[in-house]
Formats: sequence, C-alpha cells, structure tokens
Amino acid sequence: MSAEPGWELYRSFLAVLQEGSLSAAARRLALTQPTVGRHVQALEERLAVPLFTRSPSGLAPTAAARDLLPHAEAMAAAAEALRRAASGEAAEERGTVRVTASEVIGAEVLPAMLARFGEAHPAIAIELVLTNRTEDLLRHEADLAVRMARPRQAALVARHIGAMGLGFYAHRRYVEANGLPKSVEALARHRLIGFDRDDSAWRSVGADELAVLRRHFVFRSDSDLAQLAALRAGIGIGGVQHGIARRDPGLVPVLPRVFAFELPIWLVLHEDLRASRRVGLLLDHLARELTAYTRSAPVLS
Repeated sequence: MSAEPGWELYRSFLAVLQEGSLSAAARRLALTQPTVGRHVQALEERLAVPLFTRSPSGLAPTAAARDLLPHAEAMAAAAEALRRAASGEAAEERGTVRVTASEVIGAEVLPAMLARFGEAHPAIAIELVLTNRTEDLLRHEADLAVRMARPRQAALVARHIGAMGLGFYAHRRYVEANGLPKSVEALARHRLIGFDRDDSAWRSVGADELAVLRRHFVFRSDSDLAQLAALRAGIGIGGVQHGIARRDPGLVPVLPRVFAFELPIWLVLHEDLRASRRVGLLLDHLARELTAYTRSAPVLS
C-alpha cells in the first residue's frame, strides 16, 4: 500500500489551486516550478484522481480538487498553528500571536495599540489578518479575534469589551461646498457614501430603515476602508467610528443627536490557548486599550 501523501504535496496543491498556475505557486512557496509540478503529480498518483486540467487561462481545478480545498485549507491552518505554538513555550513571553480583525479595526484602530504592546513585549511577534470574514478559531486559523458579535461555539472563550459608537460624518471640504443637512429628510438630498451589495454592516447597527437611502449613494463600496477613504476625500457623508473621527480634525459630525449607532466588541480565543502567556498578555492589553476606545464620545462640534 502506498504511503499517505505528506503535507508538502498538499501545500503545493493548495498553492496551485489558489494561484492558478505552477509558476505563481512556485514563487509563493519559494520552490522551483518543476518541484511544484512533481508534488501535484505525486498527489494525483497517491489519490488516484486528476486534480487539474490544462486551460487557456492556466490550470483548471477538477471537481475532485474543489472537494479537497476545504480540507487542504484546514491542514494549512493547522500547520500555521503548529508553527506559532512552536515559536514560544506556553509560559514564556515570546513567540507569535496571530490576530484577526475587521478591515477598519485592523487598519485604523489596532496598529497604535499593537505598537505599544510591542514596546512592552518585544519578543512577541504579531501577525495581523484584516478581513471581514470570520476566521475560524476552532481550526486555529487565528489565535485571537476582535469580533462584533459573540461567538456561539462552546470551545471559544469570549470577553465582552463594550460597545463602539458610530455616527455620520462629512469632511470639512464637503461641508464648505454643500453645507450640512438639518434633518433626516434633508440627508437624502446630500451626497452619501454607503454599501454596494452587502448591507450587513448597516443591519448590524440597526440602521435597516436607512438602507432605503442607497439610491442616493454617490459612492458605493462593500469595503469599509474604501468608504472611509471616500469620506476623507470629501466625496460625501458616510458612517465612521467616533474613535476614528476624534483623531481627524477634518471630519464634521452630521446630525449627531439623531443618529447614534453602536456595535459590541468581543475578544475571542480558543479555550486551548488560555494557558498561553503570550496570547494572554495580548488579550489583556487589547482589552484595556479597546475598553478606552469604546469610551470615545461623538464629536459634537
């Protein structure tokens, strides 16, 4: 009976599947193209199924390859978790912690907090994943997550931090050119920034009824960072966290006494990591910093 395929074969398979070609997969893995090709061929022989077919645009995955994808991704996540676990003993202040957060939290809120953590704990390396997709902590795709909803899985440990305030703002350049709306009805006559196809962010803060304003959006994007960039560029009126707005003197509140939204913040980790000192140190640090951040009041002038 042939030996079970090793991780190196699945790793090359996954890279080819994700990159679309042997050459791109080889660059990503720092291997030669023939080596990656041999890995894929060896995996096909071990599994006795074809995984790719040639197409004008590159390698096209077969149905069998698509079926293997979630399992290969789980293996990759486990391999990364093993690497992070091996990077430092559980009781020591060293090693790697992988953190996942939404686009805006990860790009706008966490960097300064992580910088202060790095000054206090220079032997701990941070990997930060910016995604609005919920990373799977059960499969150890990340060690620590900043989430806007409480997880339901029993194996996950969650710490409630508080509620993050949001409101509508416009840049001063926009205000100077267009003025400010004095009522909700007047808001519909202004240039608005909002979602494209995904209204989940609006629904999560209880702004479902405002989704009818979509037809007035002059800038639409499902990227929160793109919306924030458009707001700062003076394109129109959009939503932003109070903590971010307070750092930007160019942002002016819009109807702050009418629109007041909140999002809960949770820090989440797998119960297996509660004994990890490096994860615990970062958890406590972010809990303190994010608690202070949630106390940012709306800008009223």
